[in-house]
Amino acid sequence: MGTALRYLLDTHALLWWWTDDPQLSAHARGLIADEGHEIFVSAVSAWEIATKHQLGKLPEAGAAMPRFNELIQADGFRHLPVTYLHALKAGAYSHSHRDPFDRMLAAQSEIEALPLVTCDSALTAFGTRIVW
Repeated sequence: MGTALRYLLDTHALLWWWTDDPQLSAHARGLIADEGHEIFVSAVSAWEIATKHQLGKLPEAGAAMPRFNELIQADGFRHLPVTYLHALKAGAYSHSHRDPFDRMLAAQSEIEALPLVTCDSALTAFGTRIVW
């Protein structure tokens, strides 16, 4: 039996999965739904959702925040904590992309060798392998 494929979800992919949003590509939806794949969700996504909700940018995420862990577990996803190695990598990128959430997800994707499920092609500037 082959090794399971492993992926890291960008925050928008996670939210679109939870809300069955048609913006989630059919390919991404298939990768996430495949029980043979290991799907990781970064602690950065919890931080990004909470931050953007507080700023009024994600009002629909209010219900998901207190249930974040429950929702991750219900989908069979795995938590990916932020480590100091991720932080050092994210801070060391010379690319001018300023979004701290994107920088951290790119660093985690690279260090953990997890392709990032995202529609944000700007992340390729970090050398991030993206799938969509």
